[in-house]
Amino acid sequence: MTRRYDPERRGRIIDAAIRVVGRAGIAGLSHRSVAAEADVPLGSTTYHFASLDELLVAALRQANEGFAAAVRESELPTDPNCDVAAVLAALTGRWLAGERTGVELEYELYLGALRRPALRPVAAEWADGVADILARRTDPVTARALVALLDGICLQVLLTGVPYDEGYAREMLARLIR
Repeated sequence: MTRRYDPERRGRIIDAAIRVVGRAGIAGLSHRSVAAEADVPLGSTTYHFASLDELLVAALRQANEGFAAAVRESELPTDPNCDVAAVLAALTGRWLAGERTGVELEYELYLGALRRPALRPVAAEWADGVADILARRTDPVTARALVALLDGICLQVLLTGVPYDEGYAREMLARLIR
């Protein structure tokens, strides 16, 4: 039996898992549903990911890159004169205004760590990574508080349907930074 060389298969499986969770939630994720979505044999999903938790960890790592990448690519890490509260509030607004399904998916995977301990270190990586960037501009305790505040604001917007208020976010962030 000849194996087809497919170096992108693992990535396609992760992308498919993200689409399945986006459509059906974590409860709808199975090796079978991901294999069908990725158009790969069922054995490919179990070859690359022995358990659903392994697949969810990979999906969460990939999904977490959205906001963290925006923070890394902003002026926050490099411009000592930028208004940290204003930049964070604007980044959050752009992120929330983007593809709603993607934002919801990131939080579904992030909050999935409540029931799936294997996801907890990855969820912590995201918070720690953003806090590490912010700690260059403030102290580590304030940086963690800023991440917690942003999480709370984002969850309120996602859960209540209330529009994101950039001015409010900027003011609350500035209060923490002072």
